[in-house]
This record gives sequence, structure tokens and C-alpha cells, in this order.
Amino acid sequence: MTADPLLLTGEVDDATARLLATAATLDAAGVAAPSLLPGWTRGHVLAHLARNADALVNLLTAARTGEQVPMYASPDARSADIEAGASRPPAAHLDDLRRTAQRFAEAVAAMPVEAWAATVQTRRGPWPATMLVWGRLREVEVHHVDLAAGYRPTDWPEAFGHRLLHEVAAGLGERADAPAMVLRFDGTRHELAVGDPAGAPTITGPAPELAAWLIGRGAGESLTVTPDGPLPTPPEWI
Repeated sequence: MTADPLLLTGEVDDATARLLATAATLDAAGVAAPSLLPGWTRGHVLAHLARNADALVNLLTAARTGEQVPMYASPDARSADIEAGASRPPAAHLDDLRRTAQRFAEAVAAMPVEAWAATVQTRRGPWPATMLVWGRLREVEVHHVDLAAGYRPTDWPEAFGHRLLHEVAAGLGERADAPAMVLRFDGTRHELAVGDPAGAPTITGPAPELAAWLIGRGAGESLTVTPDGPLPTPPEWI
């Protein structure tokens, strides 16, 4: 696992290629079909991914220039752009995804070394610029699953699954509404604790499936609980 944005660019390229391959299989009915996200079609997910690339270009520009470039013009504008783009023909979605992915790659390549030390303002608060490439990778991989078009958490690269699990577990550890649990990677002794591990159930399984369950992208059918009992209920991932 790495947080180095330049080392992660290859993973973003690979994840984007997989996303584009899936998007290329969708016809008009496929784009209009429901995604895994309530109220969103696959077209909404594709439009969101394209607009997210543009939003991250804005933040990379802010980091590079020192100007206050907002991620999105406003929350309402973000929602309106996704809604407006959702019903486009498949070819338009594919072209938009390709073009915005290229713009993102160019913005990353244009970053001087010192610009990665900047802090940028995302729609949920300040973030280190060094995390923006990881943020794009996470968006592409998770929302590729949300398309419900054959790509599943088990298809995630191992390094991505492990990093996502570590990030989500760390975030849950800071939340009062998260149940205490111990997460154990299948076949290893490596564990992550959420809350007080004393007396907490141990949830065991592959790292990608543990991560998918914690973020609401899997029901955890392959996971085991010790002592025997139901899986805890994680809070909504934010």
C-alpha cells in the first residue's frame, strides 16, 4: 500500500481502463437501468464519475496555483450536473469519461513537487493534496461496483482492498455510532480494531469483502463472526 500520489497514478489508469471497458458494454437500456445507489441509474453513476474527475482537477489546480478554486460551484450545481448528464446516450458517457480521465491525468502530471504539500478544500472539508489521487482511485473502484454491471469487490486489486479497509476502519474508530469489532484478514493474524476490542466480536474474511461490507457494498455473506452470531451493523459510510 502507498499514499504516494505519483505511485498511485498507474493504479488510477488501470482502474479507469476497467471502468471504461464496462461502460463500453452498456447500451441505452443498460445506462438507464438502476445502479446499486438508491434513486440513481447507471447513467447517474457514470455522470458522477466524470464530474468528480473535473472536480478533482479543480482541486489540483488550487494546489498548484494557490488560488481558491472550488471543487464544485455549489452543492446544487453538482447535483444538477449529474442529473443533466445521466440520460445521455452511451457514447456520450464513454466520451465524457475518457476526456475527464485524461484531464485528471494531465492535472496530476502538471503538479510540481512542492504543490503536493498544499491543503485543499473538498466539499466535506480540508484534505491534503497528496490524497487526491487516492481519492480518485477510490471513487472509480467503488462506483464501478455501484454500476451493478458485473464488477464486484472481489475484482478489486488486493492493494486497493487493503488500503480501503484500513481507511474505513480508521474512520469508524473515530465514530461514536460504530459498533466495536475486530476485523481479521482471512488466513493471517493481522487485525484491525474498531472501538474497544475487549469482548467485541471478531469478523474474519478477505480484506476486499470486509471493506465492501463496511461501506455498504456487500452483505458480508462470506464473512464469519466469532463468537457465532449476526454481523454487527456498520453505520452509513460517509
